[in-house]
Amino acid sequence: MKLALATCLSALIATGATANNVFVTNEKGNTVTVIDSDTWEVVTEFAAGNRPRGITISPDGSLLYVCASDDDTVRVFDTTTFEELYTLPSGPDPELFVLHPSGNPLFIANEDDNLVTVVDTESHTVLAEIPVGVEPEGMGISPDAAFVVNTSETTNMAHFIDTTDYVIKHNILVDQRPRYAQYNADGTKLYVTSEIGGTVSVIDIAEDGTPTLSTKITFEVPGVLPEWLQPVGAKVTSDGKWLFVALGPANRIAVINAETDEVVDYIIVGQRVWQLAFTPDEKFLITTNGNSNDVTIIDVETKKALKSVPVGQQPWGVAVTPDRDG
Repeated sequence: MKLALATCLSALIATGATANNVFVTNEKGNTVTVIDSDTWEVVTEFAAGNRPRGITISPDGSLLYVCASDDDTVRVFDTTTFEELYTLPSGPDPELFVLHPSGNPLFIANEDDNLVTVVDTESHTVLAEIPVGVEPEGMGISPDAAFVVNTSETTNMAHFIDTTDYVIKHNILVDQRPRYAQYNADGTKLYVTSEIGGTVSVIDIAEDGTPTLSTKITFEVPGVLPEWLQPVGAKVTSDGKWLFVALGPANRIAVINAETDEVVDYIIVGQRVWQLAFTPDEKFLITTNGNSNDVTIIDVETKKALKSVPVGQQPWGVAVTPDRDG
């Protein structure tokens, strides 16, 4: 299914070509929905392979990478025309990945084979396959790119992989079914969400990169069963003050004071909230809500949900183009 590119481009021109595009993968719809961040209106929707999930954008904003999990490949699109340019090898069942800050390489979690696959985004070749724990999923990278972190759902660990030799140097035990790994901007903390454990592990990072488990953040919402409080996606503001965590079937985003690790509020969003992304100015946070087939737009300053935007079937991942000069 391809929608007319002329219609897409006309819509972009009408809303301003410099607006940030929000890209949402629709896991069951096999598409990506594009939303204009100025108007919060859907620009278009395009085919993205079978079971698209993980999604990220190149540092220069020109390329969109999508894990087509059931195709066992990463599909690469132009962020302006939405045309598919080429594919990258990914290993079996790619789900989440993280891109080196330079744009190369790409680190991909392969859940079925218990591997992290390292792919050169320029030569389109596999550089390494790194054995990790059972059912790897979450991927994070330190701001200095010295370590890539993979979380293994069944082993319940965060594995710290040295990016110079692709060897695991540290393992940290966390709670059941770790889903996501997110560093803060200065690399002094790593947050690992545990879906079944119901916690976020806060890991302090020493200057040499050595991790130490500091504390675990727990959640409690009146009227919501504890087993519904399932932390998945997470994002921290660049100033290190606020951590936002998606709580899955609780249909809420937890607002956490990242300086004290205290939960200060919960924001009601759509059903089965999954992943999160900021706009480049961090004025807005976008959440994907898998069971209500929409995304929620949150005002970061006021910590209030502003509106929902219908997208495709079972939205999963979300990424926003960076600001471009000119």
